[in-house]
Amino acid sequence: MASSSAPQVITCKAAVAWGAGEELVMEEVEVSPPQPLEIRIKVVSTSICSRDLNARKYQAIFPRIFGHEASGIIESVGQGVTEFNEGDHVLTVFIGECMSCRTCKSGKSSICQVLGLEKKGLMHNDQKTRFAVKGEPVYHFCAISSFSEYTVVHSGCAVKISPHVPLEKVCLLSCGVAAGLGAAWNVADVSKGSTVVIFGLGTVGLSVAQGAKLRGASRIIGVDKNPRKCVNAKAFGITEVIDPNLYKERPIAQVIRHITDGGADFCFDCVGDTDIITTALESCCDGWGVTVALGVPKAKPKISAHYSLFLRGRTLKGSIFGGLKPKSDIPSLVEKYMNKEIQIDDYITHNLPFDDINKAFNLMTEGKCLRCVIHMPR
Repeated sequence: MASSSAPQVITCKAAVAWGAGEELVMEEVEVSPPQPLEIRIKVVSTSICSRDLNARKYQAIFPRIFGHEASGIIESVGQGVTEFNEGDHVLTVFIGECMSCRTCKSGKSSICQVLGLEKKGLMHNDQKTRFAVKGEPVYHFCAISSFSEYTVVHSGCAVKISPHVPLEKVCLLSCGVAAGLGAAWNVADVSKGSTVVIFGLGTVGLSVAQGAKLRGASRIIGVDKNPRKCVNAKAFGITEVIDPNLYKERPIAQVIRHITDGGADFCFDCVGDTDIITTALESCCDGWGVTVALGVPKAKPKISAHYSLFLRGRTLKGSIFGGLKPKSDIPSLVEKYMNKEIQIDDYITHNLPFDDINKAFNLMTEGKCLRCVIHMPR
């Protein structure tokens, strides 16, 4: 329940993006109190996802506070919030779950009609911002904006977790790890003994690999041009690695069809490149081959593929957040982590203080990390 005293504006530090491609600037920001059905969170840990990286480079809404993969502790709650109390530990989620719209009740989709992916940099409820610098509005990102010591989110975009769960680890379930596991389990429904090919061995791709391994896939082939990402891939379930740089005279789809006796059962694009989606489709087997697109293209959003691929029985499926319903499915993933049924810790290659957030972006840009967890001041 909300406390008897009404929440006030909080002034805190946030990493603000003022323009495309520019380094983030530490600013004193004013964070408004939570409005009805909203909660204000003290961010404890947040990590950098490729979605943040690409948005900083290519999107046009500025000034903005990026960040969406985060964990924290509720500082205050808005009117009408009954699910959460001050002091609750939570994960943020960029796809909410209102529990009452058509898609939430259907059981067929995780894309809530009320709290779906927010693209305008504003809050779902009133299409306004809760951030300001010197009185001027600063826009949100994915309705989360976790690169701030405090943030405000809709209560439908948070999941309550046990206070015994390590916030600095489990924040990865806010996006990358959950998205990969869900894509393997929910979207593709990887079967025992199958052959899986994963394009892109970042956190999402290696989470697909972990999910496929747990489903009993016999071959999990990783495709990536970055040798650094291939070194430890087998620890996540990858059985063999293909570097496309070594096969410049042959289309990589031909290579895959050759070594898999006609094509893979399942292919996953975890890069966000529509040309790779076509390659993944061509790498699938006829009759039942399934390609799942997880990555978000930075450019060239239209897919080009020959219709005969579909006539021969191949399927292309899209995936956002691995088809997971946040409030319904994330608690079970947290439980699996605590029971050591899934791994999260090994995806974290770097830990940095909030002041070093631009260093974290550089590490990701240079392909030197999987996930860098940013630790907020205590």
